[in-house]
Amino acid sequence: SFINAFLTAQSESLAAFGVPDVYIEKYFEHARHVEVQVIGDKFGHVIHLGDRDCSVQRRHQKLIEEAPAPFIPARVRNRIHKAAVAGAAAVRYNNVGTVEFLYISEGEFYFLEMNTRIQVEHPVTEMITGIDIVREQIRIADGKKLRIDQKGVQFRGHSIECRINAEDPDTFTPSPGLINSCVFPGGFGVRVDTGIYPGYTVPPTYDSLLGKLVVHGEDRNEAIMRMRRALEEIRIEGVKTSIDFHKKLMTDSDFTEGRLWTKFVEKRA
Repeated sequence: SFINAFLTAQSESLAAFGVPDVYIEKYFEHARHVEVQVIGDKFGHVIHLGDRDCSVQRRHQKLIEEAPAPFIPARVRNRIHKAAVAGAAAVRYNNVGTVEFLYISEGEFYFLEMNTRIQVEHPVTEMITGIDIVREQIRIADGKKLRIDQKGVQFRGHSIECRINAEDPDTFTPSPGLINSCVFPGGFGVRVDTGIYPGYTVPPTYDSLLGKLVVHGEDRNEAIMRMRRALEEIRIEGVKTSIDFHKKLMTDSDFTEGRLWTKFVEKRA
């Protein structure tokens, strides 16, 4: 029961920290992971570069990210952006960073955390804004002012990123080993960020990420179609990868119609 769980947590807190305080958070059965990319300089200027949806994840590890976050009303999206900028400005944030939220529904959202670094999924934001986020981070670290204001940020189209991991596409078990060959897709609106090559050995330790397959389209439907084609073209031999997992997801009606939440993948396992 809740009372027994509360008392147990209280006793553990007392034993570990000398105080019986317990912090209780609201539980949401269905929540989306929506985040906002922000940039701030040492002169107090803070802007946002829009939002991303990272709800397709497993054990809190993101698998697919897209920008902008789909199926959010414009008025709510603006509130999320303003909240992210206000939070960063309040602490005079001087870097690029990501303000993360849990998005529930009907405009309800809650602050989760802030990642004070470049994130794996930053390319989808670069694709819809045309802004090189890494370059801006270096300029800010050099003490320079932001070169653009909020009005100068223009959004175009939709972008999706699939993380290509060295994992079994069905069980997600690690698949280290030697990469015999790899062929990457290209063409308009397709980007691949990777460091692997034929003869590269995927180690059994650390992250299983092999690369990021990123596409851009004029809208979400076009981006999905472009990702489907790119996933058919990519070839990595020698280790198992998550490519087949992404192929299935790109044709899943719940994904294409935006019925996403953070347990989306695990409930299908």
